[in-house]
Amino acid sequence: MTVRAKFFVKSISHMGTPGSDPVAEIAMAPVFGSYGDGKVNETWSKYTPSGELKMTVTNPGAIEQFAVGKAYFLDFTPAD
Repeated sequence: MTVRAKFFVKSISHMGTPGSDPVAEIAMAPVFGSYGDGKVNETWSKYTPSGELKMTVTNPGAIEQFAVGKAYFLDFTPAD
């Protein structure tokens, strides 16, 4: 079974030193209420979804795919 969650980007923190490969920490929280279509999260959180995802990304092309305030789907599928 797959669980689909809709999260939005709360912040993007760029780290590292000049001349080094880019590094960014991307923090996300679930969409809820009137933010877009929060109903998509009813599949895993019947009422008010809560949570946080933080990931450190070191691929420049991947970092560019994220924007603060934009929503993204997260699909959780067993890895076996």
